Amino acid sequence: MGLGFLGAGLGAGLAAIGAGLGIGLIGKGASEGTARQPEAANDIRTTMLISAALIEGVALFGEVVCIILALKS
Repeated sequence: MGLGFLGAGLGAGLAAIGAGLGIGLIGKGASEGTARQPEAANDIRTTMLISAALIEGVALFGEVVCIILALKS
């Protein structure tokens, strides 16, 4: 029973780490793109926000699955 909680905690942590890394890379790319082409800043920002929202959605789904698995064990 304890291993189920451990696995769920590790899974939720990995989902959060993956989302943080993904959003960090998006921010890095958006900053570099805006620095190289300032007139495209609005388009870059829109694309960045949509991508960040999709990554957050996947991370939230992963964490919910981990919580459900923890409650079943």
